Amino acid sequence: MYGKFQKYLQDELKAIEEAGLYKHERNICSAQGAEITLEDGSKALNFCANNYLGLSNNPRLIAAAKKAMDERGYGMSSVRFICGAQDLHRQLEKAIANYFHTDDTILYAACFDANGGVFEPLLTAEDAIISDALNHASIIDGVRLCKAVRYRYANADMADLERCLQEAQAQRFRIIVTDGVFSMDGNVAPMDRICELAEKYDALVMVDESHSAGVVGPTGRGVAEQFGLYGRIDIHTGTLGKSFGGAVGGFTTGRQEIIDMLRQRSRPYLFSNSLPPMICGAGIELFKMLEESDELHAKQQENVKYFREKMLAAGFDCKPTQSAILAVMLYDAPLSQKFAARIAQEGIFVTGFYYPVVPKGQARIRVQISAAHEKEHLDKAIAAFIKVGKELGVLK
Repeated sequence: MYGKFQKYLQDELKAIEEAGLYKHERNICSAQGAEITLEDGSKALNFCANNYLGLSNNPRLIAAAKKAMDERGYGMSSVRFICGAQDLHRQLEKAIANYFHTDDTILYAACFDANGGVFEPLLTAEDAIISDALNHASIIDGVRLCKAVRYRYANADMADLERCLQEAQAQRFRIIVTDGVFSMDGNVAPMDRICELAEKYDALVMVDESHSAGVVGPTGRGVAEQFGLYGRIDIHTGTLGKSFGGAVGGFTTGRQEIIDMLRQRSRPYLFSNSLPPMICGAGIELFKMLEESDELHAKQQENVKYFREKMLAAGFDCKPTQSAILAVMLYDAPLSQKFAARIAQEGIFVTGFYYPVVPKGQARIRVQISAAHEKEHLDKAIAAFIKVGKELGVLK
């Protein structure tokens, strides 16, 4: 039975590889950090992790996780509403709500689940979802699970968003959904103008803070802080897997009644195991740390500014960025893989991004800057980029 299907898969995989689009995974044999150990024993500087605040291997978070495991066990073996709720889950939810200045929070196994489970419980075929064209795949999949009428506007294009809002007046309720930071380009959504249009055309606003929380805003609290929009954004989704410790776990935080309805009807919440106690314990400690000091965020911002200025001065074509993401444009998919492989030989761990992760002809190296990076790490990476850039004809 499998034979014909196997042949089909083999042909498809071969075509992917011949097109230079095959994704190869490289194994890390150490903790995540600015410097990592690879499977062959070599060392590399990591510039492609979402470890924005450098907390993935933080001793304080590790100790909190161990303490929670010792006191509350390894796993919950249940969903929340049956017997999978601990006080640690509620403490973490309250800490997230406090961080984003919202009413309440609901936890998920990942932000993919948060985005997948937010639309269908709240909206019907009478309603409208208006989504940015460059929104994350999890938002796109969540929208597909909902029967609401779908509109899409060009990335951060407010004239196009207004057009969609005008058309969506035919529906009962409308929600605008956008990434806070778009992960491939590093640009920040113009949330001030989005909220203005939402109020003009009577729409709700939802933002995915996965790449913006811990990064944008005076103290890194995301787009509401960046644009002074506390109380004007209805729903924030996000992850504990990037700035917030780099483990697993997602969340939706926002208006009380919205969170209450998600607890009743959001399928990924109702039918997935609760987060392990160690994740909750470390998460609670994380938000205590962020309340105590802005030191890590400030260092990250300094690192981003320094790295971007040096790369532009060297002549690289880089997307404008307001985040910790710098897209070094190469445009050619095979070249992006060749560049990543060659710079790995210089001890720099980066990844080439190409179709279907980015549009065809928009291949790039996405560099992600962390508070864990020291100036000597940045200088080594810049020197390696320049060396490889000249070798491969990227720099003249």
